[in-house]
Amino acid sequence: MTLFFSWNVNGLRAAYRKGFMDWFLRANPDVLCLQETKADFEQLPNELQTVKGYHTYYSSAQRKGYSGVALFSKNEPSNLTKGFGIKKYDVEGRVIQAEFDDYTLLNVYFPNGGASEERLRYKMDFYNDFLKHIDKLRAKGHSIIFCGDVNTAHREIDLARPKQNETNTGFLPIERAWIDDVLEHGYLDTFRLFESGGEHYSWWDYKTRARERNIGWRLDYFFASDDLNSKIKSAYILSDVLGSDHCPVALEMK
Repeated sequence: MTLFFSWNVNGLRAAYRKGFMDWFLRANPDVLCLQETKADFEQLPNELQTVKGYHTYYSSAQRKGYSGVALFSKNEPSNLTKGFGIKKYDVEGRVIQAEFDDYTLLNVYFPNGGASEERLRYKMDFYNDFLKHIDKLRAKGHSIIFCGDVNTAHREIDLARPKQNETNTGFLPIERAWIDDVLEHGYLDTFRLFESGGEHYSWWDYKTRARERNIGWRLDYFFASDDLNSKIKSAYILSDVLGSDHCPVALEMK
């Protein structure tokens, strides 16, 4: 059994001060993917630079204190790539791609489209170029798992207040349609293989103390190519884990 976790930590140094390492070592996943680390490697405590029992990889943005992803894996990947070969995305430290014997894993911090029309275009460009990238990998015979903060709630049941957010980024028709495209291209929203109901969220607004009332959004996902369907044992949200405005999501594979 392989246990994967994905978590947008909203600043790894801040999460570390809130007990991140205690949680990590206690949870003991085989693979941990982090997004929005907001730190260069040399800025991190030694305990985060080298974690006993794990191969550790970071990809940071050129801009200080922004974006960034990290991967911790008990098994060493046969090949590891930071980014996916398009400079305007790769400078933001949004992707780590790791190849293993049975699958290729992509840990992704997808862009937020909220700052401006330009950033929404950037987000949609990233979405479309990323889907082309993983489709090319599949055409070469790779089985795909990709995870992270997708920054979009797919359906009305994936956020607490859909009607109020129909014109807000993260729930725009164009953004939601991209997730439809992902599914049509043969990728599975693994959480929805096991849970069809609502009120399951992975992000809550800090400012309005939304988590206390569970007024949230499901923005964090594990997708898997459909050839892996028979190996997927479970997928779930760890909504009781604190330390960020997001909580971790999990995937268990046979």
